[in-house]
Amino acid sequence: MSADTERTLGHDDFDPVGTVVLILIYFLILVGMWTFTYFIEFLGNGPTVIG
Repeated sequence: MSADTERTLGHDDFDPVGTVVLILIYFLILVGMWTFTYFIEFLGNGPTVIG
């Protein structure tokens, strides 16, 4: 394509696969952090009252 060529993309032409992949990676990181926090920090300890 030359520098003068302009292509118009409609709403139906946009496919945000990269955004979905980033959201899934972020979600997997959050699940891993939750698992670490639950099983390492809280499992086996009694209830804690702060205050």
